[in-house]
Amino acid sequence: MPAAPASSPAAATDASDPGATLSRAPTAAGPGVAGGDEGYSMLPYTTRGYLGINVGQAKFGTACGTGGYACDDPRVSGYFYTGGLFNDWLGVELGYMNSGRAERAGGRSRAEGLAASLLLRAPMGPFSAFVKGGALYGETKVSAGPLSDVTAGKRRGWAPVFGGGLGYDFTAHHGVVLEWSRAKLRFPGEDERRKVDTTSLGYVYRF
Repeated sequence: MPAAPASSPAAATDASDPGATLSRAPTAAGPGVAGGDEGYSMLPYTTRGYLGINVGQAKFGTACGTGGYACDDPRVSGYFYTGGLFNDWLGVELGYMNSGRAERAGGRSRAEGLAASLLLRAPMGPFSAFVKGGALYGETKVSAGPLSDVTAGKRRGWAPVFGGGLGYDFTAHHGVVLEWSRAKLRFPGEDERRKVDTTSLGYVYRF
């Protein structure tokens, strides 16, 4: 009678060691990634990547001019970003900021730009605190009424940007952030940089 085929060593290992199967299951480090891998990131040389969107309100530090025109701040601002970590404490983030339009000086003012920042974070279980700082290449655009004594036009250039906030992760992949940031931009006709401060609430998806 023919002998039964011998089981392969790999099959014996899989049957006798449940950990061999579990090691390939999704982990908190990333979907479908073994525990030794920190997870996917869109940014080179980083791990534990994320995508986020923040919605809030910006406040302009520009002059309102004369003529009795309105001097409002934008109603809604947006920040769209991706980032990754070098280790538990240090990371990098790239994003696009749009302040929204403000009705000021008989016209409208806005600011937008692309930012690159280093991120320093302090993880505390599902909570975290963070600060960040870097540079933004942006554009400011101003239109104004004839009696406002405010210069209209566009201006582009580099600006410092920094901020900080608090985060909370509901799961390994989903979380929220409360963030404050400041960009110091040049506006048309202004010799000094003017601040654009933004307070926002955001959603973060972690890979």
